[in-house]
Amino acid sequence: MPTYYLEFSEDEAAGTAHKFYEATVEGPTVTLSYGRIGTPGASSTQQCSSPTEAEKLAQKKIAEKKRKGYQEAVKGQRQKRTITRRGGESRPSTAKRTAPTIWRFETGSSAFGVFVNEQGCWVGNQDGRVYQLSHEAEVHMQYQLSEGVKCIVSDGAWMYVGCDDGNVYNLTGKTPRLAYEINPHIDIFWLDIANGLLAVSDAAGQLTTVNYEDEEQWAVKTGGSAAWMVRCDAVGRIFYGDSQGVRCYYGWEKETLVWRYPTSQVLFGWFDGTHAYAGTGTGQVLKFGQAGELLQTYKADGAVLSCATAPGGRYVFAADGSSTVYCFGEDGQRLWKLATGCGSALSMQYFNERLYLVTTSGTFACLDVSEAAIAQAEQGTAAPAQVVKAPNGAVTAVQSDVLEAAPANASGVLLRCVREGGKLRVRVAQAGYHDWHVQFPKNLRQEGQFYLAERLEPAAQGDFYRVLGNIYAVND
Repeated sequence: MPTYYLEFSEDEAAGTAHKFYEATVEGPTVTLSYGRIGTPGASSTQQCSSPTEAEKLAQKKIAEKKRKGYQEAVKGQRQKRTITRRGGESRPSTAKRTAPTIWRFETGSSAFGVFVNEQGCWVGNQDGRVYQLSHEAEVHMQYQLSEGVKCIVSDGAWMYVGCDDGNVYNLTGKTPRLAYEINPHIDIFWLDIANGLLAVSDAAGQLTTVNYEDEEQWAVKTGGSAAWMVRCDAVGRIFYGDSQGVRCYYGWEKETLVWRYPTSQVLFGWFDGTHAYAGTGTGQVLKFGQAGELLQTYKADGAVLSCATAPGGRYVFAADGSSTVYCFGEDGQRLWKLATGCGSALSMQYFNERLYLVTTSGTFACLDVSEAAIAQAEQGTAAPAQVVKAPNGAVTAVQSDVLEAAPANASGVLLRCVREGGKLRVRVAQAGYHDWHVQFPKNLRQEGQFYLAERLEPAAQGDFYRVLGNIYAVND
């Protein structure tokens, strides 16, 4: 039973390989396994017409990975990537009342990623489970990724989930597609994306940016550590926070420090489209203007693990390590303090008078933060929450490198993979478009292959296109 095993590392001397890829051939069956070293990872099986064809497929997959920097290795001889997770022990709240909760969805493990919009709600947990729910907690879709979820972020119409193993997936199609693979030396703390530019903050106090072709643009070391804050805006500004304070860079092509403001340890960051907010270890949420001026301070009773705002900063929300959530007016006045009833919130988002929390207990909670609901909660008359458990049974692992053939009636934009200067690039292969590169998953690129993209949109900044929706193979 032939088995081929590879690992990926950019620094062999440091022994920092973090991913493995294995192809096993048994008769006409090929089993592909991949993930972070030291974990079982995910796997998929493909049936071929004969043992010979199975061997050819395995060799093809291995050759593709070698072109991307993977090398032959012996299983078990290298260390897995360093991972630091948020959370820890959550203390009971000192608040006398519990926040009014519409529903609680129990994901099964500590959760970090949350995103909410008109289409629904997404949550990702430490076990690598990602769920898409309706606003009333009905499960519409679920994925199993190879590693725990760091965060879920949006970039206009695009939505991404970043994982502990450095993989960042695009969730706009029916199958999550690998969009970025973050340098294995980086112990990822947080990430954000704007106009295809990825920004990563890490344990070492470094800010790194990656362009739409998944190529590192620049990195800057600030002298601080534990950088839990990174937020990007549409014009290329990056708001970054670590143990030394908050900085703003302009970073589309190279780093330019715009301003810096010294603070205590920054534990979370938020951006409302105009202002940046930093939650600190001393229990403050700090609001900054575009020139770096401190505009307002919001004071909680404990270290702020997460924060968010209502549109325009009309309300500012914060959560601490004592299972408590706070609401402040724009002027800094504390309006209420209530217990979450489900652990400490590691991330949060406000949407349509609801505050969505993901917590240390693995709960995805939907809080009613309308004035009427809060008044009832403070009087102790709030209705009990609906509790929803994640569906039982195994969840199929994401196979981001599997590409199905385009259906006969499928419409979209024709693309082609070409080799340019030793690198595989993707361009539009039909009339009516600029001669630009297309942001496209690297693990789907095969020289000469044609693809059908459901939609193609020009980037808001930079001369390239972005795929929105499904991707299919076009076979001759």
